[in-house]
Amino acid sequence: MTLEVHSLGCRLNLSESEALRTMLGSAQDLVVVNSCAVTSEAVRQTRQTIRRARKARPDARLIVTGCAAEVEREMLGAMPEVDGLVANAAKMDRRAWNVAPPPSTALAEVRSYTRGFVQVQNGCDHSCTFCVIPQGRGPSRSRSIAEVLGDITVHLEAGAREIVLTGVDLTSWCADTPRGARLGTLCEAILARFPDLPRLRLSSIDGAEVDDRLLALILADRRMMPHVHLSLQHGNDLILKRMKRRHSRADAVALVSRLRDGRPDLSVGADLIAGFPTEDEAAHADNLSVIADLGIVHGHIFPFSPRPGTPAARMPQNAPATVKSRAAELREKVAEVRKAWLAAQTGMPLWVLAEKGGTGHAENFAPVRLPGGVAPGSVIRVTPTRVVEGILEE
Repeated sequence: MTLEVHSLGCRLNLSESEALRTMLGSAQDLVVVNSCAVTSEAVRQTRQTIRRARKARPDARLIVTGCAAEVEREMLGAMPEVDGLVANAAKMDRRAWNVAPPPSTALAEVRSYTRGFVQVQNGCDHSCTFCVIPQGRGPSRSRSIAEVLGDITVHLEAGAREIVLTGVDLTSWCADTPRGARLGTLCEAILARFPDLPRLRLSSIDGAEVDDRLLALILADRRMMPHVHLSLQHGNDLILKRMKRRHSRADAVALVSRLRDGRPDLSVGADLIAGFPTEDEAAHADNLSVIADLGIVHGHIFPFSPRPGTPAARMPQNAPATVKSRAAELREKVAEVRKAWLAAQTGMPLWVLAEKGGTGHAENFAPVRLPGGVAPGSVIRVTPTRVVEGILEE
């Protein structure tokens, strides 16, 4: 039996899981669970994944890494299904896995795919009151431009037509170094080094950290995808302060407005937390209304769950039923805005990156069903005429 890697949580975990598959590809009878601890639900899903993996592979060595392996180390280590834990900071070090070196050709083998996730940064120096990720990932560490360009080269040689930059706090890239560079500097270097790269996309960004060079690139270079996903968290200023976020609602509105002025095709995604401690009905109403104000069509809604050791866990809590119902209302609002947005895409020509399964994503990340026979990795022009079950079709 061969290596098996289960990835939970963020795009950074997805990127690291791909790297683990390459690094550990020669391992026999090894199951890796790359875990998430962002919410108590994420931890529950991690435990469920461990149990399912053990049931499916009873004789394999099962190792857990990722954020939950740091934050919930004692609990996961006590699970009878788990053979061992690998520290998050050590998971890209082969020595931590106790596996034999791969054959000399193994590292040259790459998987063929259409979209490559490239980690440019790890860790976080901020102290949001609800978040355990700094405990799981440690302080911010940035990779060099040369390292990032090297990874992108590998992805492009494997057939990727779109590169997605990922990180725990992506827009803080290089803030931990004395060089004074910002994420816009890195994006400029990527676009200059790979003039034939069709699409460069950003994963979640902190609007408070968007630099002028990055903003100018999104507005001026068509290879920068018109899609931003904001680490917004809430639409009420008092709650944002209690979260210890560094932006206001007005800041987020101003950023999106400026971007849409130059890129009318821009789509907006956002992370939003429902039922944060002390959130009353008025604050929840602000959280609902920011969805329409920003036109959020890619929504990640998180019901608040207290994480041990965080300041928010010591604040006055909302009842679980209240948190659940407010999260449902936020999801319904995002679905409403998204439905109108998809309908507005009909009749408009879209450039779509074809993926497996006969679908793909437009530049603004709208899902599109493609005509038969389109090879994955192709970028084709499609003019959708309708929306069927949330997917655009010709």
